[in-house]
Amino acid sequence: MKSNFKLFVPIALAVLSIMSCRAQQNGVISTVTLSNDSDMKLTDKAVTIKRSVIDKKGIAKDFPLLSYKNEPIPSQVNDLDGDGKWDELFLVTDFSAKEKKIVQLKWVKDVPKFPVRTSVRFGKRAGKDEPVKPATEEVLPANEVYKALGYQRYQTDGPTWENDKVGFRHYLDGRNAKDVFGKKLPAITPENVGINDKGAVEDNYHQMYDWGRDVFPVGSSVGLGGYALLINNEIKRLGILGTDSVNNVEKTTFKIVSEGPVNSVLSYDYQNWEASGNKYQVHETTSIWPGMYAYKNTVSISGLKGNETFLVALSNINNQRSVGVVDAGDFVCLFLHDRLTYNREWILGSAILVPKIGYQGYLEAPKKGQLTDSYLAELPLENNKEISYYAVAGWELSADKGFEDSNFFTKYVTNLAKELSVKIVVEAK
Repeated sequence: MKSNFKLFVPIALAVLSIMSCRAQQNGVISTVTLSNDSDMKLTDKAVTIKRSVIDKKGIAKDFPLLSYKNEPIPSQVNDLDGDGKWDELFLVTDFSAKEKKIVQLKWVKDVPKFPVRTSVRFGKRAGKDEPVKPATEEVLPANEVYKALGYQRYQTDGPTWENDKVGFRHYLDGRNAKDVFGKKLPAITPENVGINDKGAVEDNYHQMYDWGRDVFPVGSSVGLGGYALLINNEIKRLGILGTDSVNNVEKTTFKIVSEGPVNSVLSYDYQNWEASGNKYQVHETTSIWPGMYAYKNTVSISGLKGNETFLVALSNINNQRSVGVVDAGDFVCLFLHDRLTYNREWILGSAILVPKIGYQGYLEAPKKGQLTDSYLAELPLENNKEISYYAVAGWELSADKGFEDSNFFTKYVTNLAKELSVKIVVEAK
C-alpha cells in the first residue's frame, strides 16, 4: 500500500500541474486571494476585481461567483463604460486584521439573489399633468430647469441613492446640490417616496415615516459633498439656484450606471459649464456600498486654464459650533456635529473626507450669492485627473445608536477614513 501511495502521489501532482497549466492557458481562474495587510478589522470592506484579473480573455459568459468556506460572498458585476460587457466584479466582505482569504471562484449561469443593500430611485414626468415614470437616464438642456418649466419634473428633485445605513439625493433640476435622507431602518426605502397616489411629484418626504425622512436643509449651499470651483478668488457654482431660469451648464446628462445588491453607481456629465468666461467639461461618478454612512464621489474636469481650485462642500446651515479638522489615513476629515437638521430638531453629524495629498485648507462661503452657508475644502486640479472624496452623514435616529454624541461621531469618521485607506491586495490563480 505504501509503495502504491508513493506512485500515486507524483502522478496526481503531475495531473494537477497539467490541469493548472491548461487552466492558465485558457485564462480560467479557480481561486482568488484577498489580503488585508493592515492591523485593522474591516467590516463590509468594498473590493473591486477587474475583469481581466479573473477572465483574462474577456470571453466568460457566466457569473463569477466567489465563495469563502463554502459561503457565497455578496457581489455583482458592473459595466462601467456602457459597452454591454461587465468591467469589474464588486464585492463586500469582512476581514480580520492581517487576514488573508483564499476564496473559490466558480462560473455559474444563474446569478445568486444576494440581500439587497443598495438602491437608486429616479423618476420623471413628461409634462406637468403627466404621471411620474421610472427612468434610468436623463438629458437636461439649459432652458429646461425648474424655474423655466414652472413645475418640478423629477421625483425627489432628482435621483436618490442609498444603502442599509443612509440615503442621499441630487438636485438634477439645475441646482446640483446633495441632500441627506436619514434612515431609521436598514431596509430600502419605498419606490414611491416623492410622488403621491396619482403619480404626481409631491414633497411628502419632509415628514417622518417608519423608514425616516429628509433631514438636511440645503438652501443655497450645494449640500453635503457638492462641489464648485474657486477662480481668481471667486466661488463659481456648478449650476444655479432654484430662482434662476437658465442654467450655466449647456447640457446635463445623467445615467444610472449600476444598481445592485452591494453597489449602486450614478454618473453625470456637464457639458459646457460656463464660469468666469470659460467653458468646462465635467464628469462625475457617485458610488455607494453597504455598511457605511457615506457615499463616494469622483470628479474630473477638462478645459482648465490653471487658475482654478477645486472646492468640496460641507454645508453649515444650522451649525453653531466650529468645524473640526483631523488627519486620518489618506484623508483630511472636515466634520460638523450639531443640530444640523430642519429647525434644529435632531442632531446630525456631517463630514467630508478629502485626499490628504494636495489639501490646501478650507474657506467659508459668503452669506449671500450663488453658493452660501458652507465650508469648502480646497484641492488642486489637473485636466482630466480624477479627484475622489467621501461625504458622511450620521443621524441620531439612525439604526446604529451613538451619533448624538460628538465624540462618537468623530471616532466614527476617523475610523471610516482609516478603513477606506486600506487597500485589499487581490491575487488570482
